[in-house]
This record gives sequence, C-alpha cells and structure tokens, in this order.
Amino acid sequence: MEKFSSEEYWKAIILYGLNASTYKIAFGKTLLALCGQQKHKISWESLSREFLNQYQIRLGIDKPMPQLDNSSRKTVMERVVDSMKFNMSLDHAIDEVGKNAFGDVIHRFDNLAGINDVKGMFYRFQDGKFIELTDNLFLIHSKNLAEVVDELDARWSLLEGAFSMIGHDYELSNDIRSIYLENATERKNLTSQIPFLQGYQGNVCFYCGESLASAATHVDHVLPRQVLLNDEIWNLVLSHDHCNTSKLDSIVGIHYIEKLYRRNENIMRSNHPWKKKIEMTLGSTSEKRKMKLMWHYENVKNVIGRNHYWGGVKDYIPEKDPFYRKFISQATLKTQSRESKTTSRTTHQNHFDF
Repeated sequence: MEKFSSEEYWKAIILYGLNASTYKIAFGKTLLALCGQQKHKISWESLSREFLNQYQIRLGIDKPMPQLDNSSRKTVMERVVDSMKFNMSLDHAIDEVGKNAFGDVIHRFDNLAGINDVKGMFYRFQDGKFIELTDNLFLIHSKNLAEVVDELDARWSLLEGAFSMIGHDYELSNDIRSIYLENATERKNLTSQIPFLQGYQGNVCFYCGESLASAATHVDHVLPRQVLLNDEIWNLVLSHDHCNTSKLDSIVGIHYIEKLYRRNENIMRSNHPWKKKIEMTLGSTSEKRKMKLMWHYENVKNVIGRNHYWGGVKDYIPEKDPFYRKFISQATLKTQSRESKTTSRTTHQNHFDF
C-alpha cells in the first residue's frame, strides 16, 4: 500500500473527512492557530477559546452565512456567538463551547473511511481535559501554513455557499432569531411542571389525544424552543415520548395552535399564579393573546421553513379529541356570553378563526 505524507493526509481530511457542517473546517483552523502557541499540550479551555475565536471571526460580519445544510437550524457555535451579542459573557461562552461543541468534531475530524493510519496523526486528546498536538501538525504549520489556511477558508466558503442555496430566507431567519435572543433563558428541567400541566390537559397526550397513563410523559414546547429560546408555560404541553419524537422541531398544524390557545384561556380563567405570567407575556385580553400567539407562530414558520411541517400523528382527528372539544365548547360559551353583553351587532363564529 502506498505511503502518503502527513500533508496529503491533512488535505484528504479537509476534503473527505466525515463531517457535514463547518465544524471540521473551524477545527482545522483552530489546530493550526494553537500551533502558534508553541506548546504540544493545550488545555481544554484554551482549545474552546480558540474554536470560539474562529467562529467569532467568521460570523462577526453583518450578514453571516448558514453553517448547516439545514439552514432552519443553527449550530451550537452560531447560537453561542449570537448570544454573546446580547447577554452571554466570554467566560460563559467558552464554558458552553467546551461542554457542547466538541462532542462530534474532535472525535471525527481525522476519520477517513476505512483508513486507520490517520487516526491520532495530528492530535490526541482527553475529553474535557486537554488536547495534545503532534509533530506532524507542527510540520504542516511550519512548512505550508499559508496554503493550508487558504484551503480551509475556501472550503468553508464553499460549504456556506452550498448551504445557502438549499436553504430559505436566511437573513429573515436571523432577524427573527435576534428578537428572541435578547430575552433568552437557559434550558430548565421541566418535570416539575407535569402536575400543573396535567390539571389543565387531563391525563392525555396533547398531540394524539390518547391516555398518558401507561407511557413516558414528556414536557414539550409546541413552538420549538430552538427558536423561542425560553420555557414559558404558555408554550408547554404534555405528550407521549413517541409523539414528541415524531414532531421534533417541526412546525405544527394550525389546529394545534388553536388547541394551545384554548388551553391557555382555560388557565386564564383560573387563579393559578401562571395566569399573571401568561398575561404579561401574551397580553391582557383574549384577542391580544390570540394575536401574540399567531405572531410567534408566523415567526417560527419563517425561521424553520414551511417545508418542515408536522400535521400530527397518524389518525389524529382534532374534532374527535374529547379534550379538544372541551376547550372549544368552553371557550365558545364564554365568548358568546361576553359578546351578547357588549354588542348585539357581533356575529359569533362557530370555530376559532386564525
């Protein structure tokens, strides 16, 4: 078998390595930048800091390009860089990168299909502790630095261009995400909300209408958390694990938004402390809450892309969901009563009009 040089192996990794996002390119640039420290053993914090630096440079422009082939989603690095523009400190960002950005790329960067010789050729590492750079990497750094950096930049641009062509309106998506980033919160453990949600949902799955009694119960965000970036109660429901897995981060059908609205209005008729929170977040009147919910829904559709639609689990029919009918009937009766008192000229619709 022909023996290849370290430079040839490096180029093969950049061109054919097993990584579909831009992480591989950024990691290659990170390795070369770390060589400039003239140290073989680098702390995990320093590794994370330099990886973050590469993305800050790349995404620091006015109109950054998508970093995944699914441009409706964002990589961890995109979310970290965006968050730093608002309320995330540098130390917090470095910690986030170290914990969540290397799980894939550091293990797969030097994977070439069926070729074992390259594994460990340029670095060795211990998760969360350190990375150790090899002489082969320092050789590339000393001999061909300008050339390999140019190749990495060209490859990065090529990937971004390909991702933008298969995506939707990335600029609009970024503008909308910025709205939610300003008030973003860290993900919480939501299991404590299950008893409360059961009280307003019954012991049935929000998405299929079947009992939750004999299945694992998930607390799910109806509108994807990856867009809204919060865990507000108005957007949380209980579901089966398989229904949640089927839905993932897709856009739900409008009937689920109607059902969510009705559920929230049930909460507003209670004296639970969350009533005030929903009022502050969505609005002081039913009409304002409807409009605000639809505003969020339209934002999510623009970010996720309308091709990522999920109408519900197979055989689910909203009109046959007893809890759904309960929402509709209660809200209809209340609306009819209110409207009959305020004006005789208003004609009430039989269903909620989105």
